[in-house]
Amino acid sequence: MQDKVVVVTGAFGALGRVVIADAAARGAKVAALDFAPAAPLGLASHLAVGGVDLSEPEGAAKAIGAVVDHFGRMDALINVAGGFVWQTVAEGDAATWSRLYAMNVATTFNACKAALPHLVKSGGRIVNVGAYAALKADTGMGAYAASKSGVHRLTEALAAEYKGMVAVNAVLPSIIDTPANRADMPQADASKWVSPQDLASVILFLASDAARAVTGALVPVTGGV
Repeated sequence: MQDKVVVVTGAFGALGRVVIADAAARGAKVAALDFAPAAPLGLASHLAVGGVDLSEPEGAAKAIGAVVDHFGRMDALINVAGGFVWQTVAEGDAATWSRLYAMNVATTFNACKAALPHLVKSGGRIVNVGAYAALKADTGMGAYAASKSGVHRLTEALAAEYKGMVAVNAVLPSIIDTPANRADMPQADASKWVSPQDLASVILFLASDAARAVTGALVPVTGGV
């Protein structure tokens, strides 16, 4: 990925930071976008843009435009931005469904739409982060699974629409081994979860020229779950 311009959304979080570090280690030029206003210190050496609301088309267009203005091109978009809420249907509310749609589907759609004209020029790649839990929803996972299923269908549609121009794929992780997940599930066996490093490796394979023959794939990355 030497000198490729890679844009990562949700870049200030646990997975995003690992993806950025791995991409940079492979020689990529990295742009880090996040809704949080301030970037972690470890991202100081990259183009880091905070306060980006990708759930709004204007916010996505402005952020992607800033990246292209800075680097002059764009080769890959990695959509890590998203969110999770556990809530049963009986005890849930419509606001949660709308919130997760905005966080998971709208952010991905808006970032892709803003990036596609630039990725067509470079013959670039998009990698979205879906969810293995969206293949078959369990208790409390209705809103989350529905929104991530939307990411899966968006991935497939874009892959068909831009076949031969932009490759579009998604990874479907199970539980990612992050500090937040360990805090929320202290009794679980985290050794079976997917490490951010392992997930980042799959993501960056799909974002690389080595995966040029792959598009429209939904790749499960489930560790020992």
